[in-house]
Amino acid sequence: MAQVFLGLGSNLGNRLEYLQEAVSAIPDLVAVSGLYETEPVGGPEQGVFLNIVVELSTDLSPRSLLNLAHELEVNADRSREIHWGPRTLDVDVLWIEGEAVNEPDLVVPHPRMRDRAFVMIPLGELAPEFLNDWNDIDKGQIIRLSDW
Repeated sequence: MAQVFLGLGSNLGNRLEYLQEAVSAIPDLVAVSGLYETEPVGGPEQGVFLNIVVELSTDLSPRSLLNLAHELEVNADRSREIHWGPRTLDVDVLWIEGEAVNEPDLVVPHPRMRDRAFVMIPLGELAPEFLNDWNDIDKGQIIRLSDW
């Protein structure tokens, strides 16, 4: 079993419901960070996100984790019309214990996670060691709303 972290975000429709449904469908779940509201980073002008990070203890392969992420997005009626545009659900594979992947559609550890406070701050709740030597370069606003 490997420790895995996934980042989830939503900024369309009932954001909290999309996150709740996704979390309830994730196998091998160990923990969920607090709930954060964050300004979008990059992409077109759009509404604010709700973000969380989840921890799994799983034997799923990196490819199976990516398939799980896509399945959760499809179940939330995710549309991919605008790159980095608004979305009902976005699920990213952030980190997999003992794994490094560099494929066209999957890079692990996530290549931009350390540039994003909306990933690093909730990740740090679950695994504080990820915050060692991290400098918050993200200019976006991030507000902790509640425990999960």
